[in-house]
Amino acid sequence: MKFIAIILAMLFDLLVSAKIHCQTPKIFLTGETQGTYYAITYFDKKNRDMQDEVDSIFRLVDNSVSQWNANSLINRINNNETNVFPDEFFINNFKLAMEVSDNTDGYFDITIGPLVSLWGFGLKKRIHVTPEMVVEKSKLVDYCKVQLLNGKIIKEDTAMRIDFNAIAQGYTVDVLASMLMKAGIDRFIIDVGGEIYANRTKPDGSRWSVGIEQPSVDKESQRNIQQRVRLKNKGLATSGSYRNYFEENGKRFAHVIDPKTGYPVNHNLLSVTVLADNTAVADAYCTAFLAMGIEKSLRVIEKVHGLEALFISGKDSTDFEIFVTKGFRKIMVE
Repeated sequence: MKFIAIILAMLFDLLVSAKIHCQTPKIFLTGETQGTYYAITYFDKKNRDMQDEVDSIFRLVDNSVSQWNANSLINRINNNETNVFPDEFFINNFKLAMEVSDNTDGYFDITIGPLVSLWGFGLKKRIHVTPEMVVEKSKLVDYCKVQLLNGKIIKEDTAMRIDFNAIAQGYTVDVLASMLMKAGIDRFIIDVGGEIYANRTKPDGSRWSVGIEQPSVDKESQRNIQQRVRLKNKGLATSGSYRNYFEENGKRFAHVIDPKTGYPVNHNLLSVTVLADNTAVADAYCTAFLAMGIEKSLRVIEKVHGLEALFISGKDSTDFEIFVTKGFRKIMVE
């Protein structure tokens, strides 16, 4: 009888727990930020609206590392203003960027901005690029020539510019995740411009479902899902070369610049999706991997703990194949 009573008590607890989970309010926040969208879904027993807290974080990050904010710290540092000291957000982005740059042999480089602008993917209008222009701008690209020293950013050449575009969105996701967890909200998924972090599971125990886009024929093509994955306590980021490009004399130039050559990458890698313990790391490495190609990327994955990836490669967006690391395959929906 005692055994039966224990079993009945356990079943009762499970039913009560399930009822509580079903009653946990689901909140959805969405809007625009950092030149893109954001979408946040979370479950909160207190049914709190965290919009003000979310907006506050976007403002703080924007004031620190956004190049679209003329008065941001990064723009003031790039413009060589005196007595400008980087804040916590800037320093965290900078330190992680340096680590990823070292681990990828410089294929991730936050000083790549002059080359990106030269090729028409920055703020300037696109012009015809000559080899002489590439050589000249390449002199300003070398992450080893910028450093954080005594609380200030030191550049070997004042014309050098720092660009956190390939890491800041992922970092923003992580800051938002930290804010929610500190508030006692631990079941959520955050998406800022396609950079994602999913914490725990939904109240019913299921993991968060995320779709990875299928490469498209061109930038105007309809968006379709190539692969679905299930996330829990992980960050996910995707970089692709099939939507952001320009064409000249019948040749397509991807927006990803190889810092080693100064030219847009010239290989068959169409997109990379990286899984990591946080989103900033995933964001940075998927950018680097798109420049590196599959073989070099796999060598990095072998030596950096916690990285997994899905690569989509092919001659064009209608003829491609998928390569997946062992750890990434575990989260894929068959």
